Amino acid sequence: MTVRRYTPTPIEPLPQPETGWRRARVAPSLAEVYRSVPVTAPGKWRKMLAFAGPGYLVAVGYMDPGNWATDLAGGSRFGYTLLSVILISNLMAVLLQGLASKLGIVTGRDLAQACRDSYSTPAVVAHWILCEIAIAACDLAEVIGSAIALNLLFGIALPVGVVITGLDVLLLLYLQNRGVRVLEALVITLVATVGVCFAFELVLSRPDMAGVARGFIPSLDIVSDREKLYIAISILGATVMPHNLYLHSSIVQTRRYEEHAQGRREAVRYAFVDSTIALTMALFINAAILIVASASFHTSGHTGVAEIQDAYQLLTPLLGAGASTVFALALLASGQNSTLTGTLAGQIVMEGFLNIRIRPWMRRLITRLIAIVPAVIVALIGGASGTAKLLILSQVVLSLQLSFAVFPLVQFTSDRLKMGEFVNPAWLKLLSYIVAVAIATLNVWLLFQTFQSWLF
Repeated sequence: MTVRRYTPTPIEPLPQPETGWRRARVAPSLAEVYRSVPVTAPGKWRKMLAFAGPGYLVAVGYMDPGNWATDLAGGSRFGYTLLSVILISNLMAVLLQGLASKLGIVTGRDLAQACRDSYSTPAVVAHWILCEIAIAACDLAEVIGSAIALNLLFGIALPVGVVITGLDVLLLLYLQNRGVRVLEALVITLVATVGVCFAFELVLSRPDMAGVARGFIPSLDIVSDREKLYIAISILGATVMPHNLYLHSSIVQTRRYEEHAQGRREAVRYAFVDSTIALTMALFINAAILIVASASFHTSGHTGVAEIQDAYQLLTPLLGAGASTVFALALLASGQNSTLTGTLAGQIVMEGFLNIRIRPWMRRLITRLIAIVPAVIVALIGGASGTAKLLILSQVVLSLQLSFAVFPLVQFTSDRLKMGEFVNPAWLKLLSYIVAVAIATLNVWLLFQTFQSWLF
């Protein structure tokens, strides 16, 4: 089948550094919304609001259904102990997303384009394949989460719910045609919905605030206890997601910042503020899930709750009427939010690595089918338990690809030829590589433990 190419409306890219890259200029990423949002509003607060938005598109990946499974398991089994892991994971995310936005703003390249300009063709193709697999795995978790929510709220069968969630690709196409600000407004609304739902759950669960405070303090017990360490690494793997780095480095280019050094410096600063505030919301939601699980399940002796359906069934008897419904509503908002941004990341990755421009609806349809087909098969054969196992598998696949995104990001932003005066200072370069090595080491351990448990 011949894939029809299309050429978006030509937009002049920002001036690029003439050294450090194979090409001095690149075609804009997400051309239909590239530099479409003006940021010239007077006053710091208005300008901050003009830059606000991309960070929330990124943050939804840090509170998707994959995170729910790990947070529920950690809270029900170990109480508040693993709150420190959520905090550390979030701090890592703030650092890495800040680097991703800086790369996009300073160079005019997203992370995928930067890899294509810096690596050999075989390496680029390998990166693309791994990234596509990771995006499909992430999309799979989000589709399953939304289908579970529809099943819990309305009794819709899981296979039917999976198909229904696939239709949100049409919503994304409609919203993007209306402009990126409309899409951002929807995402922020859904994030706020999840936040309000879990604030309600926190009030009902009445957690031990002293225990919560102690949970945010790292403990050596997490490292020495094999079971705690396994869940802790699972939380890390579910929190820091590779496709968010590609997405953020592209979506920040929707802002029409000034094309000189001062304009870029200002854009980097406001983009960092935007993503940090958004990721703080993600921290609250992830911590809230674990706290609710601890206060509701761990303290009542239900330490084996790890599946979303089990949590839903137990919340009403333990917390009262309405708790389960609010929980499922938050899950639906979270799943739908994540699928919207996941499909955008898929477009960015294909265009960036391969420089292939196919129609957005076709690209998103392909990505969604890759996720829906295995989800429908597993839902038909294995039912709810099968989808739970598939949810866990998707997080393992994400862990496989993470370092292939983190190390290039740190490498590029630490290269003076590529970044000029915006290159990472020595302390940030050192910190970034420490985080990259730590993530790689922990994820290798997680993969080893996961495959060992499957084999033995």
